[in-house]
Amino acid sequence: MARQGRRRFGWVRKLPSGRFQASYLGDDGQRRYAPDTFEREGEASDWLTLRESEILRGEWIDPLLGQVKFSEYASRWIAEREVSERTREIYRSLFRLHLEPFLGQRALTEISTEVVRSWRAELRDAGRSEIRVAKSYRLLRAIMNTAVDDGRIKRNPCRIKSADKEYSPERPVASIPQVYALADNMPERFRLLILAAAFTGLRWGELIALRRSDVDLSAPSIRVPRKLAQLDSGQLVPGPTKSAAGFRTVALPPILVPEFERHLVTYVASSSEALLFTGEKGATLRRGNWHRSANWAAAVRKAGLPDGFRFHDLRHTGNHLAALSGATTRELMNRMGHASMRAALIYQHATNERDREIARRLSAAIGEQHTATSGPATGPDEAKASSTGQKARRANRTWIARTSQTPQRRSKPRSGPDLF
Repeated sequence: MARQGRRRFGWVRKLPSGRFQASYLGDDGQRRYAPDTFEREGEASDWLTLRESEILRGEWIDPLLGQVKFSEYASRWIAEREVSERTREIYRSLFRLHLEPFLGQRALTEISTEVVRSWRAELRDAGRSEIRVAKSYRLLRAIMNTAVDDGRIKRNPCRIKSADKEYSPERPVASIPQVYALADNMPERFRLLILAAAFTGLRWGELIALRRSDVDLSAPSIRVPRKLAQLDSGQLVPGPTKSAAGFRTVALPPILVPEFERHLVTYVASSSEALLFTGEKGATLRRGNWHRSANWAAAVRKAGLPDGFRFHDLRHTGNHLAALSGATTRELMNRMGHASMRAALIYQHATNERDREIARRLSAAIGEQHTATSGPATGPDEAKASSTGQKARRANRTWIARTSQTPQRRSKPRSGPDLF
């Protein structure tokens, strides 16, 4: 029989099986039962004490809200998220391929840190790439963060250290002569597209959305107010830049002004809204078609760039050159169109080259002072010392020549508040 009236909070009753059942009234006035029965009455009372303390502290979570299936909740989350259509498409792909098969039929409350750890291990064992696993983990974490905010679960189970980091493969950086060689091997109407990508750091979607009115050669600068995203269906969707920081004005290197003037006269219609870069028939550029018409792979080889060099690597080149020019982290963020420091810090390794320049100058000063104070060689010992000094200077010149090579951009872990 139910033992009502004996407790200040909740009820405990003994079942015919001999086990004890606990229940209480939630903040909404509905009866809530413990998910399991208890072997001892004291255990049921302890469970009720915990529920009462949660209500008193304002931490009570309605257990029924957490019973919704992950597949249902995640699908609604993706549909309601305020992101671009291209990003939504990426979310749906990650969910369909990497989240739903493993977690879709579980209730939100059933997804514990242990379950997340096992899911991640299954993905890796199934041959998913490290980048895909990291992206899927960040998506799951974002969904579960919202579930916490919605009062469906108490805390986010995605608590695996460094699971959100992806170590992208090393990407090549083109030298300035290679950039010009690549531009020279393009059809003439695409020459400026290559130079602008390499020396302004704009993304493909930002470049193909540029209009005549966005170019100010008196400054000189380019305004970046929009982008074009290409969906898997091939449809081009106009929209704002990737983030609020992406809406920016990028200063043009003065050396590009003649290139812009020539391109505007030859390939751009007179209307202020005319696209800056188009195909031969005036149509908007699409990545796949453009690669074929520009004969990208052959042009890359002729320029002396490695196979697999991508158009996006020109953006890496531009950011690398900006860092070498002495841009601060904040200046790089503004130029690249990033709201966080994460991406800008990738290129701060360029300060290593500036440190090498200091070392080269220091080495030259040391050599000059050492020669001035040691004087000319007059005897056998002095001649030997002079010979040793000459060898040291030759070794020093060799070292300077080696360290003057521009380093490749090192791969850095990517993480942070942004999903992608």
